[in-house]
Amino acid sequence: MKRFLVVVDMQKDFVDGALGSKEAVAIVSAVAEKIKTFDGEIFVTYDTHFKNYMDTQEGKFLPVPHCIKNTAGWRLDQAVADALAEKAYTPVEKITFGSTALPELIERAVDGEDFSVELIGLCTDICVVSNALILKAYFPEAPISVDAACCAGVTPEKHAAALETMRSCQVTIK
Repeated sequence: MKRFLVVVDMQKDFVDGALGSKEAVAIVSAVAEKIKTFDGEIFVTYDTHFKNYMDTQEGKFLPVPHCIKNTAGWRLDQAVADALAEKAYTPVEKITFGSTALPELIERAVDGEDFSVELIGLCTDICVVSNALILKAYFPEAPISVDAACCAGVTPEKHAAALETMRSCQVTIK
């Protein structure tokens, strides 16, 4: 069985930058360790915005410029980047919460074999849940899981609510 790990948006702006939190900082070492010990193929999503961010719908709802392409905040947290430096991985830029390209990339990598997908990263209640539900909808019979210890939400309460939402949609929470 093929195994895939999706590292969601472990970028500086979400860890300790414009939208960072102590909960996000607290998961970095667990995320890096998961990456280092994972035996399978890795996909890494990058929340990617541009200079016109404040003119977008997201910018109007969340008026905090973040993850502007090629800025320091767009880059991966250094510990995560260091863990990935020893691994082959596929970067996936996305301009919104969930990636519609990710299921197609995974489908190509599956090449007809049985597989599972595990997600980790930030933020549980926005991008992790969005990607988990897109993957579950695209692959309804595939085991999709989320490692709760390697995720953080905007708040601990929203993290817990997102985990419960995913659990309700048959995503396994580890």
